[in-house]
Amino acid sequence: MSDHGDSTIEYFQPATLHGTGNSYSHAVAALNSGRTVHISGQVALDPAGTLVGLDDFREQATYSFINLGRALEASGAHYSDIVKLNYYLTDVSDIPVLREVRDTFIAADRRPASTAVQVAALFEAGLLIEIDATAVVTH
Repeated sequence: MSDHGDSTIEYFQPATLHGTGNSYSHAVAALNSGRTVHISGQVALDPAGTLVGLDDFREQATYSFINLGRALEASGAHYSDIVKLNYYLTDVSDIPVLREVRDTFIAADRRPASTAVQVAALFEAGLLIEIDATAVVTH
């Protein structure tokens, strides 16, 4: 459980479900929650719309998290406010790298609920990952 001023966020790892190795939380609850922010899928496109990290999953994942941070900031949120992450990957074997990158943006004691889905392709050729998020802003 984490305190966010006048709100509390609880992270659940039920013993009745498989272990996550602290990679994500099975459930997250916002009590006395603040404003909910839904962030559209973020990818590795720079402000001009140019792909960053062609054929480089780590670079694309990093830039996608950077873009996620920009969208969070614009809405008055922070990475620490994220309660749910959805990942769309063209190759799920990249999940270990995704987790390494994620760990540079998301604190280990605040793992959001997460979903990872392998897709045949994303909306633009060359994209390897898309990340969307839900945040609860209480500050």
